[in-house]
Amino acid sequence: MSIFDGLGSVLSDVLAGRQVDYVAVATRIFDNAGGLQGIVSQLNSAGLGEQVASWIGTGHNLPVSAEQIEQALSSDQLRDLAAKFGVNTEDVAKLLAEHLPKAVDAATPAGTLP
Repeated sequence: MSIFDGLGSVLSDVLAGRQVDYVAVATRIFDNAGGLQGIVSQLNSAGLGEQVASWIGTGHNLPVSAEQIEQALSSDQLRDLAAKFGVNTEDVAKLLAEHLPKAVDAATPAGTLP
């Protein structure tokens, strides 16, 4: 399972107008070994360490822009998600910018990486 399969679930729920259960989504996103570490590492490498630290911590989640998501993720990752849900890559980046912080936050309720 890709670390982005769970995010695909978020996108599916959002596109269908359903309420998103971030705890369940976070569990699916990061279920595979190294999933959470993988996404945290990828975002940190892209210069989003401050935002990621806020999502993991117990305080306020700092926002991330769609443009930052587009820079942090590979074009293949964005294209795969876009194709899976029948939207363009810009829309995927916008949805991830909105929902990825909540998913990471839900996966780290104690304020630390598991």
